[in-house]
Amino acid sequence: MKRTLTILAAAALAAGLVLAQAPVNRANRRAMVRQRLAQALNLSDAQKAQAKSIFQEARQSAQPLRSEMKQDRQALAAAVKANDTAQMEKLSAAEGQLLGKLMTVRTEAMAKLYQTLTPEQRMKAEQLHQKWIERRPRS
Repeated sequence: MKRTLTILAAAALAAGLVLAQAPVNRANRRAMVRQRLAQALNLSDAQKAQAKSIFQEARQSAQPLRSEMKQDRQALAAAVKANDTAQMEKLSAAEGQLLGKLMTVRTEAMAKLYQTLTPEQRMKAEQLHQKWIERRPRS
């Protein structure tokens, strides 16, 4: 009986821990990556504040682009259903241009962050980037 109660208590505790964990979504994942990167590069509090500001500004700049992409994807889905090849080509090309603009916003933000790093932090960032390149799946 005592053993059964112990097992039930352990199961209840485990279930509680599972339910108490924050859901892993894109925002949580990004926050974890930022935290690990800040820790790996040993960023100062001032650098962390600068990084936060830089990436908030980038998100604001990218918001209209993301909204436009969402509208284009909806229109593209409608064009697929209508089998409108000309519209599909037009919207696909527009999507490519928007992706390019988003990449520009992201890379400009990364360049601004890179400028705040010390030479040692830049070297560490380069090493981390190289490891990331080696580990990522090839397509």
